[in-house]
Amino acid sequence: DGTPSDATPGIFRSEEVCLAQLFLQSEAAYTCVAELGELGLVQFRDLNPDTSSFQRKFVSEVRRCDEMERKLRFLEREIKKDQIHMLDTGENPDAPQPREMIDLEATFEKLENELREVNQNEETLKKNFSELTELKHILRKTQTFFEEIHRREIPGAVRASPSTSATDREPLIHVDDEAHAPGELFRQIFGYGRRTTDIPNQTGGGDSMQGGGGPDDVIIADPVGDSETLELTGHGAHGASMFANFGFVAGVIQRERIPAFERLLWRACRGNVFLRHSEIDEILNDTATGEPINKSVFIIFFQGDQLKTKVKKICEGFRATLYPCPDTKSERREMSIGVMTRIEDLKTVLGQTQDHRHRVLVAAAKNVRMWLTKVRKIKSIYHTLNLFNIDVTQKCLIAECWCPVEALDRIRMALKRGTHHPMQEESGSTVPSILNRMDTSESPPTYNKTNKYTAGFQNIVDAYGIATYREINPAIYTMISFPFLFAVMFGDMGHGTIMLLAALFLILKEKQLEAARIRDEIFQMFFSGRYLIFLMGAFSIYTGFLYNDIFSKSMNIFGSAWANSLTEKEMKDLTDLNPETPVMLIPEKAYVTSPYPIGVDPVWNLAEANKLSFLNSMKMKSSVILGIGQMTFGLILSYHNHKFFHSDLDIKFMFIPQMLFMSCIFIYLCLQIIAKWLAYSATAGTVFGYFYPGSNCAPSLLIGLINMFMMKSRDAGFVGEDGKTPLWGCSNNLWYPGQSFFETVFVLIALACVPVMLFAKPYYMWKEEQARRAGNGHHQLATAEMVLVIIAVIQVPIMLFVKPLLVWRRDKAEAAARESVRADMNGGDSEAEVVQHEPKTNGGGGGHGHGDGPVSCKGERGGYVQLDMADVMVYQAIHTIEFVLGCISHTASYLRLWALSLAHAQLSDVLWTMVFRNAFAQDGYIGAIATYLLWFAFFFLSIFILVLMEGLSAFLHALRLHWVEFQSKFYGGHGYAFAPFSFEKILEAEREAEEA
Repeated sequence: DGTPSDATPGIFRSEEVCLAQLFLQSEAAYTCVAELGELGLVQFRDLNPDTSSFQRKFVSEVRRCDEMERKLRFLEREIKKDQIHMLDTGENPDAPQPREMIDLEATFEKLENELREVNQNEETLKKNFSELTELKHILRKTQTFFEEIHRREIPGAVRASPSTSATDREPLIHVDDEAHAPGELFRQIFGYGRRTTDIPNQTGGGDSMQGGGGPDDVIIADPVGDSETLELTGHGAHGASMFANFGFVAGVIQRERIPAFERLLWRACRGNVFLRHSEIDEILNDTATGEPINKSVFIIFFQGDQLKTKVKKICEGFRATLYPCPDTKSERREMSIGVMTRIEDLKTVLGQTQDHRHRVLVAAAKNVRMWLTKVRKIKSIYHTLNLFNIDVTQKCLIAECWCPVEALDRIRMALKRGTHHPMQEESGSTVPSILNRMDTSESPPTYNKTNKYTAGFQNIVDAYGIATYREINPAIYTMISFPFLFAVMFGDMGHGTIMLLAALFLILKEKQLEAARIRDEIFQMFFSGRYLIFLMGAFSIYTGFLYNDIFSKSMNIFGSAWANSLTEKEMKDLTDLNPETPVMLIPEKAYVTSPYPIGVDPVWNLAEANKLSFLNSMKMKSSVILGIGQMTFGLILSYHNHKFFHSDLDIKFMFIPQMLFMSCIFIYLCLQIIAKWLAYSATAGTVFGYFYPGSNCAPSLLIGLINMFMMKSRDAGFVGEDGKTPLWGCSNNLWYPGQSFFETVFVLIALACVPVMLFAKPYYMWKEEQARRAGNGHHQLATAEMVLVIIAVIQVPIMLFVKPLLVWRRDKAEAAARESVRADMNGGDSEAEVVQHEPKTNGGGGGHGHGDGPVSCKGERGGYVQLDMADVMVYQAIHTIEFVLGCISHTASYLRLWALSLAHAQLSDVLWTMVFRNAFAQDGYIGAIATYLLWFAFFFLSIFILVLMEGLSAFLHALRLHWVEFQSKFYGGHGYAFAPFSFEKILEAEREAEEA
């Protein structure tokens, strides 16, 4: 395919991927794609981008799969509704053959129809049962109500008087006293107490459930005529006879609607109705939703058809259900018996229906997961077949796909299995499938092999950007550098142990935790990064050992190199003056042995006065060395990228100037730090040919770096002419022979590298473009031309401000160069199109993401386009400025290693001092209890603040150092991920979508 290739293992670079063409016989296409889906190493391309989804060949099969999936989701919902466990063995069945789709469709259709019929019958039975239950309560409550009235006798006589009006707008019942409102009359008749209701312009109130006395006389208007009167005598008569001229309706209503229902009846009927209601103790189910609901039985008495119409409309508005209620006691008893009989029958039928439904769902629950897997495989196969083209004979499907080169043999074997599948032998298909590797100029997808250990680190790299095809993969180096830089900021043996044990638990229990399928997002984040957390904890233990820090305390394993240099008399004199007087250990006297073997001497944990200054100096210099070392390593990796892509221009005019610039300033600074650590101490002596009087004259590297760029003249050595007296500002003097000369040369070389990085590569690309346009092809410039180029690029003051004046027109794209067969789907007639492509060539100007960028002269089809010098200069200027300024800013950025390490150590010290140490100030039982309580406080604060919060902070800073400071030196990140057709990934994505 013309792409550079070597034997580098895939872990260092992405896998080599090629474009292949498949010729599949129509009868064998389904099984071949199924085999490739099981293999999961082929990414198909859409050869019909202009064809809508509804016009493709296999759209009907996709719709059939959608319909089957819909039926299975319906079954799944019903199974979950009944809380039936669905059997999920994790079995991965093979993709069914096309002829099995008919059997699956028939099975799903039968199950759906049967289940829907059962559901409909059950719903009808439940509705009937609910209605009969409500009717049962209505008959019971109304019978109780009538029996109460039957037992109640009204004393005195009731005389009738003519009505004042016969119109419907006037009340049907009048009283001869203004104190008796219309609604009050019913209470007086039936003996119930009065309940006051705040109704505007009305007196009296609604009904009451409690009994009470009433007046002797009432007057009832006759609705039939003005002259006729009705006399009701209460002596010896039952109260039930008073309902002879009244109609009534009975029903049920939701309990919370009773107050509003009562008020509206009062207002709409002007108090001419009597309402009685009673709560149903049994909790009923709503007939529409099936949810439990509290209801009440009501009965309303009225007189006249108009009031009856009003009452029914109000009941309808409040969604009250009205039921027939007989007038006589015998009829009500007979209806009650019939209702109870029907309820018992319904219970029996409903139980049998639910048992049948449960059996159907239990049988379906055993296979529903397997059925879903099969249907999704079939659907994905037909989706993939819709990406193919069909040749003119309609007997062959043509596909194009990206696949790893090392997997070509496995892909051919999968195609062979699909072609010689038993189903194909039955159909008489003997034509083998063909896989043809193609040459292309298109950039292949990036495919990095991962496993459960490397996946977390690869995700960190891919979050910044998918690697450009075949460039160096930073994940292998991130596996070590990321947890190490994290540990530099998080160094504590105690906190590192907690992190390591937590990660170890996730690793040892990973199979159980995966089977549990815990979908909590935070847990999944920690679980997917369990190996990363394990390494971060292990490296934190290591750096904590170097810092000699465990919960802000130190361990004296090898014995301190410092000893008390004061005599007993000197100690007594100091303590007599002030017991809290700090004692300083003079290095010349107190430093008695060789340095502490590994890490920081434990005596520094006691040096409260200058402990922070010492650790600051050590950690800051270590951060600079680590940062510059990682950036230099990134530049070395960029050289391997340029070499792999045969980009000579990038090696000569990008890598070499960048390496010189980095070496002359920053690597030189690192060497100074190491030399200062090794050569200078508190003891006087001769160092690099100069007499060194003591620690006060130790070289100041920061001031020296500033003086280096200012080319400031300085004295050589540390002492005066007498050879003993230290000079003023001796720490800023030259401290090794020839320092001024070397630093001047380094600065000039670094400055000279800038115009080389800025102009050399664009100039050579311009020369190549000129030669190409002249038809001379690529040729090497003569030595004289190279000398002239060097002289030209040195003219920095002029060339830095010269703006490119010429804008070159683009050349016409040359003929396409790739061989493939394309067929356009136009009804039943298809014509094959043969396209020839030339292999991609690799010129000296080729590069990857951080090489040529937009200045490449290659078109999408392998043809050349004219060089745009404006784009070239802008791109090169951006990268030059980014590198020059980035070297300074990135070096300063690595100081976050020192800052966060210091912050973590100080927080740990504060937590120990302010919390746990207070427990040791108490004695006896109080001290034991305080120790017990404060230990828990110290432990949980350490977990949540120092491990979780500080750990997250260090993680984010380590992430930034890798993305910006490290990967920017060599990593392009302009690729796109390899997305193979894989049943495993499709099913996993569907499962995650279901559980989301």
